[in-house]
Amino acid sequence: MLRALVERYIADGQPVGSRTLSKAAGLDLSPATVRNVMSDLEELGLIASPHTSAGRVPTPKGYRLFVDTMLTVRREALELPPELNGLPIELDQPQKIISSAAHLLSSLSHFVGVVMAPRRSSVFRHIEFLALSEQRVLVIIVSPDGDVQNRVVHTSVRYTTGQLIEAANYLNAHYAGLELDVVRERLKSEVDSLRGEISSLMQTAVDAGVQAMASKEEVVISGERNLLSVTDFSNDLGNLRRMFDLFEQKAQLMRLLEVSSEAEGVRIFIGGEGKVVPYQDLSIVSAPYEVDGKIVGTLGVIGPQRMPYDRMIQIVDITSKLVSNALSQGK
Repeated sequence: MLRALVERYIADGQPVGSRTLSKAAGLDLSPATVRNVMSDLEELGLIASPHTSAGRVPTPKGYRLFVDTMLTVRREALELPPELNGLPIELDQPQKIISSAAHLLSSLSHFVGVVMAPRRSSVFRHIEFLALSEQRVLVIIVSPDGDVQNRVVHTSVRYTTGQLIEAANYLNAHYAGLELDVVRERLKSEVDSLRGEISSLMQTAVDAGVQAMASKEEVVISGERNLLSVTDFSNDLGNLRRMFDLFEQKAQLMRLLEVSSEAEGVRIFIGGEGKVVPYQDLSIVSAPYEVDGKIVGTLGVIGPQRMPYDRMIQIVDITSKLVSNALSQGK
């Protein structure tokens, strides 16, 4: 019965009454029996009664149970729909692939499409240190393709020119060509074999390098204006303003998408059920995408809790596969 109620509410957006549910569910039950079951569901926290209506609506807990145990996506529905035939993907320009994917997600879902651009490699070819003042050091990191990142780090002690050269030479000799995350972990295990002050400098420099690479990641967003036509948001200007604030604060949006990259396949996050999505009326359907079998980014659809999850799963799943194929072919 919960499934019938959720599907009905998603379809028309109106609180579902016992008589309507009795007919919609196709059950040979009286409205009185349905009311008793609805009362039980309400006690379990799966549905709630808005103060303006005698009908019921799903709660975040109810949506979660629905998507985890009752939602089915037909296998045949996952084939490429006609809308995707004209996807403008240019293999030699990854940024256009990302922008096209965000637009595609938005146009198919009629909500907001978001794509976290591929993570940049944090492999370094060369590193140098330059003293700026007594406790400030400039870290210069050169990537294999010649890209240069500069970061100023504040140190707890004053380093001599000789110490800076020694630290840079050690990193270049032992770790050049490795990911900075790998270097950071190895330094932790080798700290006993290094002098304390030199080890501390190298750890600080590598941490700064990791942050420098992370700061270059970006999120491409498409279709924010679609939320203006979503009654769940447009009827509450305060709620709508919070939604747009989220898109302005891309750092927070990236943290939401980062969670999705930790697992394979499509994931659904429902607002109000935890710290992942802090907005009560918001849901995110997301999936990671790959290049040559390695996860490099995440994409998804952001919309109201009252969204057709089965269709959103199809859209996100297909788009992630398209992006993965396009980026892999373009290498």
